[in-house]
Order: sequence, then structure tokens, then C-alpha cells
Amino acid sequence: MLNKLLTFDMRETILFLMLLTALWATAGQHQPGGQETWPDGTVMDAWFMDSRKTDPSSLGRQYVLTDYGVTAGSPLVQTSLIQAVIDRCAEEGGGVVTVPTGTFLSGALFFPQGVHLMLCEGATLKGSDRIIDFPVVTTRIEGETCRYFPALINADGVDGFTICGRGTIDGNGLQYWQEFRIRRLWNPQCTNKDAQRPRLTYISNSRNVTIQDVHLINSPFWTNHVYRSHHVRFLDCFIYAPTEGIFPPQPEVGAPSSDAIDLDVCTDVLIDGCYMHVCDDAVVLKGGKGTWADQDPDNGANERILIQNCRYGRVFGCLVLGSESVHDRNIILRNCHSEKADRILWLKLRPDTPQHYEYIRVEGITGWCERFLYVHPWTQFYNKGDRKDMPLSRCHDVEMSNNTVECGIQRTDVVTSDKYVLSGFRTDGEVMTFE
Repeated sequence: MLNKLLTFDMRETILFLMLLTALWATAGQHQPGGQETWPDGTVMDAWFMDSRKTDPSSLGRQYVLTDYGVTAGSPLVQTSLIQAVIDRCAEEGGGVVTVPTGTFLSGALFFPQGVHLMLCEGATLKGSDRIIDFPVVTTRIEGETCRYFPALINADGVDGFTICGRGTIDGNGLQYWQEFRIRRLWNPQCTNKDAQRPRLTYISNSRNVTIQDVHLINSPFWTNHVYRSHHVRFLDCFIYAPTEGIFPPQPEVGAPSSDAIDLDVCTDVLIDGCYMHVCDDAVVLKGGKGTWADQDPDNGANERILIQNCRYGRVFGCLVLGSESVHDRNIILRNCHSEKADRILWLKLRPDTPQHYEYIRVEGITGWCERFLYVHPWTQFYNKGDRKDMPLSRCHDVEMSNNTVECGIQRTDVVTSDKYVLSGFRTDGEVMTFE
């Protein structure tokens, strides 16, 4: 109706003003010629502009599980049969291991170079709820390289690995969550490692990885963990774990430590169009912890991370730097919607770890949260070593702009400390000061 009342010239003027406003809002983020830049002013690689999905038909021959003796709906854990299909695919030159309609129960699976995973609509690859089906291996967990349990889906040292399809990878986490909660009731100092839980996916030392369209749900521990990898894409994934109702004595609690995506010493990562609802943080940057973390060769920085067009249900933090992190640089969270996040940007600063967070941009966020910016010391399982030259932690060049989020408690909750320095924080161009 309004459109009919406006003249052509009036409509053109309104459209022009809208375009001018949009261009003004993004001023300083582009160089002449239309190139996007990172917060430190360096040019963003064209790779980040390409969110085209991988065509499964381009990945090679399909190896459908049921064609090789794997039974849909079986109550048996069929790890060895499924791994045999994966290994055969690799031996015959690679291709796509395809999970057809139905539910298939499995323990830890390992994908070598050239083998991809596709889950058809109506397909569920379901993790075993017995830790015995996840053999202890040398892996990376909570900022340390150690002996621990693998994930349900594992890939190490691969190039081009793809997980695709509209099916589901279900971690079957209920018994793991309940066991963790009851351990915590018995021993409040129980750590994540004490509880012995597998992750849902773990990809390490890899490149050109794409995870697209799949449902990643009910992980016993972290949902997706990526370590020492680059050019990784999460596109239109549905990532979920319950946030309440899993433990009758405490019905308000949910799936503990079910982080949606943990990036651990990674560069060049695109997270686009994903939905995240978990009983912990959404996208978390990790890279090491401890007083000597900056000198451990297994640790390192996260750089050039772009998170955009995502939607958050209930999460503790939409973008979280820490709690195991040494250096994060050129991080962008933009054009996302929060339904009920506790915090949008959470900077966790460990007094026992030298940390450096720099060049962070948060823009175009809509919806609701409890707090927008949250900066506090992180002292869970604090263990400071004896180091006389311990560097002072720093956070600087943090820009927040064009955000229209309603806050339930307060917009900014920042605690200063003599263990770290905060500088160059700005909101819509205004310098922020903290006492």
C-alpha cells in the first residue's frame, strides 16, 4: 500500500539513502576497488568471499554403507564394518562414504586422505555411549597435546576433506553428560578430562576442509574441534546440544562443555550461515594454556577468522577468546542474530597464561543477549608456574559498531586487572575507558 502512495522519484530517493547508509556503516572496512580488509587494515583474501558449497558428485565414487554389510537400525556398534568401508574407499582411490537413510551406531572412525563423508537426508551416524569404543590416542584437548579419546569423526593430515549432506551426526551424549554431572556433585574439582568424553568431530593438521549442511548434535564433549588447520569452512550447519533437562537432580543444567566450534591454532576460517545452540560457548578460539604456553611448539595463534550470517540460540558466548588461548588476531563477527546468548563477545584472560588478543571487529549483531561485551579474569583450574619473565597479557584494537542488540543485564561488563592491559576498545567510533 505504501509503495503505491510513493512516486517513482520518492522511491528512488529512499533507496539511494538506504544504500548510502549501508555504505557509510561499512566505511573503513574496504579499500578502494571494493576489497574487504581485516581489522588491522590488511586485505582479505578472495577465498573468504566464496561460500559456494562443495558438490558431492565432484568427490568421486560413492561407497554406500549398506552395500558393504553395514545394517541400518542395528542395535550393534558397527565401528569395524564402517571403518572397513572407509579403508576400502581409500585403497580404491578415494571417494565418498555415504550414510543412507537409517541409524548406524559406531565408535571412533578415522578418515584418510581422499575419503569424504556424506549423510543423506534421514540418515543418522550415531556415536556409541560407551567410552570403550573410543581408543585412547595421542590427541589435542583443552590446550594440551596428551593421551585422550578421539572424536566420533577424525581426520588428520588431509587436504580437501568434506563432510556434507542433510543428515545427522549424533553424539548420543546423554550418559556422558549425566556421568560428568554426577562426578561434579561428588568432586567439584572434576575436570573435563576426568569425565572421559569423546568429541563429535576432530580435524587436525589439515587444509581446504568443508563441513556443510549437516546436523551436528548431542556431542558428549566439544562438538567440532579443529587443530592446526587452515582454509576451513563451516557452511549452513545446524549445531545443537540441550541446555537443560538432562540431569534429574538439577533439571536446569544441560550438556556440559558442548562448545559448537573450537578453533585451535587455526588460520583462514570461514563460518557462514550456521545455527548454534549449545550448553557452553559457540565459536571459541583456543591455542594453548599455562605459564610457558607461548614457548610450546604445539601451541600458536588463530588468525583471519570470519564468522558471519549465523544465528545463535542459547549459548554462553557467541565469540569467545580463551580460555586456552595465547594469540588471536584479525577476528570478525558480523551480521549475526542472537536469540538468547549470555554474551556476544567474551574475552577470557587467564592469570597463569600470557595472552594477546588484537584486531577484533564485531558489527551488525541483532537480537538479545544478557551482556554484549564481557571481559573478566578466567581462573578455572588456575595453575601459575614459576616464571620471572612472564609477559603481561594484552587486548587491543577491539571495534564494535552498528550493533542493535537488546541487553538483559548490562551492555558492558569489564573487570580490569594488573595481569592484563586493555586498550583501543571502541564502540561506534567512541573510545571506551575502563576503571
